[in-house]
Amino acid sequence: MVLLIVKMVAQEFTVDFSKPLVFQACVVHTYFGWSPWRNLSGVGSPASIEQVKSSFFTRTVWWAVPTIWLPVACWCISMSIHMGHTLPQTALMVGFGMFVWTFLEYCFHRFLFHIETKSYWGNTVHYLLHGCHHKHPMDGLRLVIPPAEATLLAIMLLFTPSSSPALFGGGLIGYVMYDVIHYYVHHGQPTTQVPKSLKKYHLNHHFRIQNMGFGITWAFWDTVFGTFPQTKVAEKTR
Repeated sequence: MVLLIVKMVAQEFTVDFSKPLVFQACVVHTYFGWSPWRNLSGVGSPASIEQVKSSFFTRTVWWAVPTIWLPVACWCISMSIHMGHTLPQTALMVGFGMFVWTFLEYCFHRFLFHIETKSYWGNTVHYLLHGCHHKHPMDGLRLVIPPAEATLLAIMLLFTPSSSPALFGGGLIGYVMYDVIHYYVHHGQPTTQVPKSLKKYHLNHHFRIQNMGFGITWAFWDTVFGTFPQTKVAEKTR
């Protein structure tokens, strides 16, 4: 593997987008500088790895997310009602679960999806996790979290001691909103102010300042933690 990488570098290696990108991207990571290449956006939906079956873990149509997870969220909420919680109590837990999700969404995006990696395998995992999305931000099959990965996340959150069914269901609703909104801000054509602002805010993260603006559904946590991006006018006056 090392000898192959050295040979590729010696031959003035360039990325071939007609071939699976994971190994090629990791060469770029390690020897040519990851961030500049990643943030120079490409087009299309290139393969990540060779095996066709792996697409299940890397590509997902957007409508799979609400189709799979909204029934699970409704079931969790109904469990709380059957456990004896009143409707106001259940609604409060659902709302709080949705609020907690916005914080998790921010933390995942900022501290996990944008983690700085330096090793070969660290770079490989990072490319599969989020780097491919920044490299190909308009790839409609890599805008939502695949069900396999989302299931692992759901299992980890479900068995936290403080969780209740309605709280977890609210978190799932928040997650579904996150993924659907994420798809929409990339491919939708909003005509009203709120979705227009969300689209501008997120595409600003992709194409202008990648280390700011980590919120997708809400900019609240960017404001709290100082990652709300300045406008171009404010930057020019500094």
